[in-house]
Amino acid sequence: MGGVGEPSGEPGPREGPARLGEPLPTFYWEQIRLHNQPGDRWLVIESRVYDISRWALRHPGGSLPLGHFGAEDATDAFHAFHRDLSFVRKFLQPLLIGQLAPEEPRRDESQNVQLVQDFRALHQAAKDMKLFEPNHTFYILVWGQILGMEVLAWLIIYLFGSGWVPSTVATLFLAISQMHSWFMEHDLGHSSVFKKSEWNSLAQQFVMGHLKGFSSHWWNFRHFQHHAKPNVFCKDPDVAAAPIFLLGEISVEYGRKKRRYLPYNHQHLYFFLIGAPLLTLVNFEVDNLIHMLVWRQWRDLFWAASFYSRFFLSYLPFYSFSGVLLLYVAVRVLESHWFVWVTQMSHIPKDMGYEKHRDWFSSQLATTCNVESSLILDWFTGHLNFQIEHQTLKKSGNSWLETYLQQ
Repeated sequence: MGGVGEPSGEPGPREGPARLGEPLPTFYWEQIRLHNQPGDRWLVIESRVYDISRWALRHPGGSLPLGHFGAEDATDAFHAFHRDLSFVRKFLQPLLIGQLAPEEPRRDESQNVQLVQDFRALHQAAKDMKLFEPNHTFYILVWGQILGMEVLAWLIIYLFGSGWVPSTVATLFLAISQMHSWFMEHDLGHSSVFKKSEWNSLAQQFVMGHLKGFSSHWWNFRHFQHHAKPNVFCKDPDVAAAPIFLLGEISVEYGRKKRRYLPYNHQHLYFFLIGAPLLTLVNFEVDNLIHMLVWRQWRDLFWAASFYSRFFLSYLPFYSFSGVLLLYVAVRVLESHWFVWVTQMSHIPKDMGYEKHRDWFSSQLATTCNVESSLILDWFTGHLNFQIEHQTLKKSGNSWLETYLQQ
């Protein structure tokens, strides 16, 4: 067996990418697993070994999602995250350093080979049936609902004044618009609405920035990591709730070390007082602003500023400044509760812990569940009640796949 970085059976080290026309060096999993450190990271895609150590920082999806698959078989994640594989493969060639030895399994021994084969066959069958094609009529209706709720909320205040009843109704309409803007930008972030990625990206910037006041770069930075390693501590930012809330295996860890920063045996009660209402109002707002400043996302900052300018200019003729601020807080709190119910009911009840190096499909299935479909639930969840299909196949929103599943 060859040493790390050298062809099997041939003496002498070899550095740098493989050269065209020369035989590829062969590697074994025990060699590949040694290269999973910052500045020295390999991964396997389609039985080819790639050195991503230097290129990771230039990865369009960020270095963290890429690094989460260090020393692993990332084939299925590669297929799930990239729409135009022929285009992306052009960037892989300079990173190629070798291939798995012929006698090596295509994936590490901890992975479920039969499950992977079954899901790949299912994915190809759905693709052949064109079930991933978006339903454009649905998205036109969603756009109409988002903008319509915004207009209705303003008209109610304009026509009926700023009393408690009109303000309450306007808050409800604005919360509906804000929540379904989350669903729309989520689908755009997964390139599920338009055929061209550029169109999805531009539309997502508009929805996240001008309609919501957030950064699309911030959202994608978090969301790509979530999908790469769902419910994995230190890799999925969506489960980084400690020390305020303890989830999954980390609660056992805190118990063993007798860490008691809060009365965790009552967290199921104070979650609805702190977690649900303040997620988007405080956690997201602060994290989003810090991200834009640290990563110098000035375009996203401009889009976010346009949202706040529009919101306050629209309602200052009817309220004082503090009144507009209170309206904004009320909308965010209502939206935050809604967001928590939709996103957490499919993930919190499932497996949550440290890295177990499962295969792609096992890790997705172990960390999510579906919610029974109905007209009300489909609308309330933005069709994210089909979480298993969304997690494993990386398709979201309303596609012909969901129509097929409902039948």
